[in-house]
Amino acid sequence: MENTIKIATPLTEDKARKLKAGDFVLITGTIYTSRDAAHKRMVEALASGEKLPVDFNDQIIYYVGPTPAKPGQAIGSAGPTTSSRMDAYAPRMLEEGLRGMIGKGYRSPAVVEAMKKHGAVYFAATGGAAALIAKTIKKYEVLAYEDLGPEALARLTVEDFPAIVVIDSEGRNFYEQGQEKYRTINC
Repeated sequence: MENTIKIATPLTEDKARKLKAGDFVLITGTIYTSRDAAHKRMVEALASGEKLPVDFNDQIIYYVGPTPAKPGQAIGSAGPTTSSRMDAYAPRMLEEGLRGMIGKGYRSPAVVEAMKKHGAVYFAATGGAAALIAKTIKKYEVLAYEDLGPEALARLTVEDFPAIVVIDSEGRNFYEQGQEKYRTINC
């Protein structure tokens, strides 16, 4: 795409605040994976005064439950999961410096407010394109909560991982912007 923005991780607050809802991005570098079971453990650890297994400052989490890798692959299919499953935990993770989240679907008002407060963005990965997304993942390494299987906390090395900024750091929502233009059409 001609309006593609290339992002190298870490995703600093300055980089995140420059992104706008609707921007198409290609992410290269390190991102992390985690879903609701691992998020629950991390938030409970923080509540108990424990350190997290990863420093999430200026990092991106991809909400994914990957399938096993075939020989010669870093990962199997790696499509996004529904992000609202992490909404109970996301504000606390954003307090830890998390700068970006990748998934699919809507986010709660509490998550959007926390994103605005902490200068974070929410990206959408294309559902149904799991095999294609997997080709951008060069390395997959489980870091913690291995007992959770595909929901474990893992580190991915990605090259040109495709995503769209759905909610930017000012709270603008690309889903809502897209719907708005159709509300004004008279049938």
